Amino acid sequence: MTLNRPKVQILLSTYNGAAYLEEQVESLINQKDVEVQILIRDDGSTDDTVDKLRILEQRYPQQIRLCRENNVGVIASFFDLIERSSEAFDYYAFCDQDDVWMPNKLARAVARLREKDGSRPLMYCSATQMVSQNLEPLKVWPADISRSLSFYNALIENVCVGCTMVINKETLQLVKTRMPDTLDNIIMHDWWIYLCTSSFGEVIFDHEPYIWYRQHQNNVLGGSTDGWLGKWRKRLSRFVKGKNRYILSKQARQFVQLYGQDMPSQMYRDVERFLYSYHKGVLSRIKYIGQSPFYRQSRLDNWIYKFVFIMGKL
Repeated sequence: MTLNRPKVQILLSTYNGAAYLEEQVESLINQKDVEVQILIRDDGSTDDTVDKLRILEQRYPQQIRLCRENNVGVIASFFDLIERSSEAFDYYAFCDQDDVWMPNKLARAVARLREKDGSRPLMYCSATQMVSQNLEPLKVWPADISRSLSFYNALIENVCVGCTMVINKETLQLVKTRMPDTLDNIIMHDWWIYLCTSSFGEVIFDHEPYIWYRQHQNNVLGGSTDGWLGKWRKRLSRFVKGKNRYILSKQARQFVQLYGQDMPSQMYRDVERFLYSYHKGVLSRIKYIGQSPFYRQSRLDNWIYKFVFIMGKL
């Protein structure tokens, strides 16, 4: 490896992802203008994932570190990777299985991060080029980020795709030194990191995609290629069945419990008023929602947020 290049540790969680592993890992190894180490935590795979990872580890012994563990689910797996991460690196990137990274993905992220004050928490994220399982282009997503990526967005919406995220050491320490006692109230690791960074630092969004974001039937998580009608049918279904109820308010309360005492005073007052009004009753929620400083990126999503807030199902 060439000296004086930025050192990036890539945190990769795998689970039954043997089909695309070699293509993906090679794209990580071949990142330009950076030194990479891939810290892989296998979450109890039952297919050939571990065998393929061991072959890759033997091929790149200086750049791959494999940890084979029991199945705990994607959220706990990524938080475990955060705890295992090393302080010897300049930047940290998160990686989902199946995707392919463009050669300059990390170099682009590092360049954008270096434009900012590195003494505070920073996070880079970008759009993705969604592709079929054969890497045929579908669309760029998300493509409609028009409002700032602030705490006032992060509390109620996550627009930062985890596999595009690159954070500096300050952000890693911010998250790592205050790990939640339980992950029951955490929606996803990338959303949590967006909350942390937007509260105490700065989030950079790049509208140019630097990742081929593979879509197939076995995706654990991922963006959707559905049309707007399909998306809203799914959202309505999740609301009716209760799958999305209370998760936003629980995560917000968990965040305040861990970080509230150090938040900027106005930000803390705003989130406390948000939670107080939400739990007070329907009249309190109606009175509050018209002047809420929190927002989602799209106008339609904003109306949905207000409706769900009033209904007490946020």
